[in-house]
Amino acid sequence: MKKNCPTCSKLFDYVQNEPNNPFCSERCKLIDLGEWASEKFIIKGKRNVTSSENET
Repeated sequence: MKKNCPTCSKLFDYVQNEPNNPFCSERCKLIDLGEWASEKFIIKGKRNVTSSENET
């Protein structure tokens, strides 16, 4: 089955149980991880208030 890589959009052969899925390569997988780590991508939700923020 052919799929497009979510990072580089390259069309590649999707092989089940491949460690880089859904990416075409480890490089694209690491680029995506870096974007999440730098907060370029976020999942919006309710903000958690920690106990230290409640102390005023």
